[in-house]
Amino acid sequence: MPINPPGGLGHVPIAVYACATTSTAIREGEERGRYYADARHWHVAGAWSDFDPTLPLAERPGWQAVTSALSAGMIRGIVVSALTHVAADAARFASLGVLIRERGGFLVDASGVAPARRTPGQRRRRRGIADAASGLTPQGDAPEEGTP
Repeated sequence: MPINPPGGLGHVPIAVYACATTSTAIREGEERGRYYADARHWHVAGAWSDFDPTLPLAERPGWQAVTSALSAGMIRGIVVSALTHVAADAARFASLGVLIRERGGFLVDASGVAPARRTPGQRRRRRGIADAASGLTPQGDAPEEGTP
């Protein structure tokens, strides 16, 4: 199965992963990862997190769930809100990316992306505008009587 490159667009199932010591940092990391995925029209199949960054990556339950989902083919990529959530430095992050590519996936750092604050319905409206611009209509929407 071909994999879209990290900069590519398409409906790619991904996982969002965050590891921090506070619930607030976890939520912000998840929001950043979801924003990054949404901007590329990637489907967030799940979001996993861990609260102990001092644990080795392989021993973190959330990370184990992410790699299991990758192995099972449920996801094709992993988005982290900062490379420090999975690696101590950029070199180790790159090495981890190579390991994930060997398993058929990709790893992306979304730290350079700041999520915009949006109202709850704004994302749905923006998606509707994009679908209308591409000629798609939501299923179940029928033209009203008397319209051409």
